[in-house]
Amino acid sequence: ILSASGDFSNLREIKKQLLLIAGLTRERGLLHSSKWSAELAFSLPALPLVELQPPPPMTEEDAQDMDAYTLAKAYFDVKEYDRAAHFLHGCNSKKAYFLYMYSRYLSGEKKKDDETVDSLGPLEKGQVKNEALRELRVELSKKHQARELDGFGLYLYGVVLRKLDLVKEAIDVFVEATHVLPLHWGAWLELCNLITDKEMLKFLSLPDTWMKEFFLAHIYTELQLIEEALQKYQNLIDVGFSKSSYIVSQIAVAYHNIRDIDKALSIFNELRKQDPYRIENMDTFSNLLYVRSMKSELSYLAHNLCEIDKYRVETCCVIGNYYSLRSQHEKAALYFQRALKLNPRYLGAWTLMGHEYMEMKNTSAAIQAYRHAIEVNKRDYRAWYGLGQTYEILKMPFYCLYYYRRAHQLRPNDSRMLVALGECYEKLNQLVEAKKCYWRAYAVGDVEKMALVKLAKLHEQLTESEQAAQCYIKYIQDIYTCGEIVEHLEESTAFRYLAQYYFKCKLWDEASTCAQKCCAFNDTREEGKALLRQILQLRNQGETPSAEMPAPFFLPASLSANNTPTRRVSPLNLSSVTP
Repeated sequence: ILSASGDFSNLREIKKQLLLIAGLTRERGLLHSSKWSAELAFSLPALPLVELQPPPPMTEEDAQDMDAYTLAKAYFDVKEYDRAAHFLHGCNSKKAYFLYMYSRYLSGEKKKDDETVDSLGPLEKGQVKNEALRELRVELSKKHQARELDGFGLYLYGVVLRKLDLVKEAIDVFVEATHVLPLHWGAWLELCNLITDKEMLKFLSLPDTWMKEFFLAHIYTELQLIEEALQKYQNLIDVGFSKSSYIVSQIAVAYHNIRDIDKALSIFNELRKQDPYRIENMDTFSNLLYVRSMKSELSYLAHNLCEIDKYRVETCCVIGNYYSLRSQHEKAALYFQRALKLNPRYLGAWTLMGHEYMEMKNTSAAIQAYRHAIEVNKRDYRAWYGLGQTYEILKMPFYCLYYYRRAHQLRPNDSRMLVALGECYEKLNQLVEAKKCYWRAYAVGDVEKMALVKLAKLHEQLTESEQAAQCYIKYIQDIYTCGEIVEHLEESTAFRYLAQYYFKCKLWDEASTCAQKCCAFNDTREEGKALLRQILQLRNQGETPSAEMPAPFFLPASLSANNTPTRRVSPLNLSSVTP
């Protein structure tokens, strides 16, 4: 029954497997895996009494270790790990041996975390170590060579190797663990954290089981392969997991990763109705509310989570985001620090704390925080991007370039990374590269609508007036087609340039249209008026457009229709105009 065969044709069998593994992981103190399996089992229809699985039979060794195991498990549950290990010493059954080793591991981790919390200053990761790891590795590797480790033992061996930074060996051991015990979600999740790109994924020989589908969907989300991830989750919903809160929350996270904010928000709101006391992923939800500046909703979420559990990492992050939105950056940083005291390996808090230090102009602390984030997870593009921004403030463009490049590799279709890269190249005077970046940012869908303006200004610098004019025209068309009423700071710049460009080409109609547009903005009003006077003068002198000056395609007809210089049109009235 523990084999977890390939397909989803028999959901009852899957339900039995999930209930069984939830019990097995619980007996071994693997609480997160147990919770995951139980949540997934809960989303499937209930089983009748006849079909319920009896607990697995006990061996002679299990019976001998029963007393020691029962006592030790009670100590383990109240977090007295050394005491649990002491009473399990010398036990031979697989379950008791696992608990013995796991207690020693957790004891070391707890001591390490306590040390770290006492000095959360500028302390490098290397200075506090889990002292138990070396011994555990020696003992587990002997057992491993003698092929005496079961699926849980292999999982623990993998964790120890990962903690010792032996990534390659750890991956091999986790893959072996998924073959031996495919139902244990913890082993799959560890693999997710170690795989850094799609290439690595190709070379893994994973067992052909239904658990693999959950793993692939999860890793695709992590690797920003969002379309593939959403496809996998949709398939899982179609085969019968539609009630799983885990899958729903993962879909919301996936939409958050591709910046489809409205979709993500509506899914999170739905999830909160179904599972009102859920705390996982609520930090992601708060990021979305933050981006949308939804103060009252964020305030409600923060108060609500505070009532449920004040000392959860996610709660601290939500409260941190709330203070950050209210521009109380010191308070926000304080809550992110509290989150890290609760869990120093919590990625989001390091990155967010970096952002707060940036707001407070404390660049060295920001760099420190971002570096910690990258140590925890090399795939966190926000931390790489944050490092780029800090070095930009410190006027170190070569460093900047390196970090923005890393961010861009992780998010190849995110225009913000491309614009940042372009600015970097511009500072380093590599204008051809800069042009490529801006053009690509426009091509992938420019979020901040700045790429074209930057490209136009580059063309201006290089006296490529025709290309500059084309960029400005595209920019203006873009603004008027998107239909959103936003304050575009560069609109006046675009109209000023185009007015002067058409004026040089002696295209009076187009020039006067653009000059009138200039009159609608404070910073270009005087120039616009002066240009209109000049055009009027030259028109009266009867100058015709010169044939040898080629003009690019003209402004949209609907924009040039308004030719009366007296009626000044505010840029907002144009939001309905579609070129």
